[in-house]
Amino acid sequence: MSARRRLVVSGDDFGAAPEVNAAIVRAHRDGILTSASLMVTGDAVDDAVAGARAHPRLAVGLHLVLVQGRPALPPREIPRIVTASGTFPEQPVLAGLRYAWLAVALPGGRDELKREIEAQLRAFAATGLRLAHVDGHVNIHLHPMILPLLLELAPKYGIRALRLSRESLASALRWDLRSAPRKVAEGLVFRALSAWSAARLREAGIVTADCVYGMHQTGHVDESYLLSVIETLPPGLNELYCHPADVQPAALARHQVGYDHAGEVAALVSPRVRRAVEAAGIELVTYPDAVAS
Repeated sequence: MSARRRLVVSGDDFGAAPEVNAAIVRAHRDGILTSASLMVTGDAVDDAVAGARAHPRLAVGLHLVLVQGRPALPPREIPRIVTASGTFPEQPVLAGLRYAWLAVALPGGRDELKREIEAQLRAFAATGLRLAHVDGHVNIHLHPMILPLLLELAPKYGIRALRLSRESLASALRWDLRSAPRKVAEGLVFRALSAWSAARLREAGIVTADCVYGMHQTGHVDESYLLSVIETLPPGLNELYCHPADVQPAALARHQVGYDHAGEVAALVSPRVRRAVEAAGIELVTYPDAVAS
């Protein structure tokens, strides 16, 4: 592991709503945010792409949506993986169980998943933006039926980096004991998924961060949390991800109850945070930077 301390700071749900897009652009322009993850089926995807083109140093990856959103393909072409309303399942755990069952037990289920994933990758390619990385809404990309499909498609679409959602549960609880039961459950699930995924990603030559921050603190990546992460950031490649927005967008309100989106924006543009990054000698980078080094 390199002795350098490098940090990717990423904003999720780019393209979901204008309020998200404006916040991500501002946090990049005026703060420490280096990357964004694009929902290609989001209501404001064209606005997001325009913002990214106007800020070419913002690295943009694909935020794969297979839960809490709509597909890139017509629903009639993927009936096994969408609900009766033509959208993806709302509940992440039930969606995960559904995809496992479809892929194993129902003919065509795996093929529908692969075709939808490829459709989202094609939609990203059509934007003309460079694919910086891939991750997933509610980390669905690490699902055991989905990650192998991404790896099959990686050479064709130039996937060189992917978020490996492994975060220290002990550190997360030490920073903030709120929502401890949720954090413990997440920690157990994603510790297993990350261990399972890591070897496969390494074998495929996909770059991942050594440590990830923000998963357990989702919706509450405030200034105090950022300063704590900066103070204790280990050597190597790290990623911190968050959900900035000027106000809570209607498109996400049902699934992100209690999120302090504006507080996250304030933390990302905080002069105190910027000074702490500089004082600690932390390099703010993107996944393409890591791939190139």
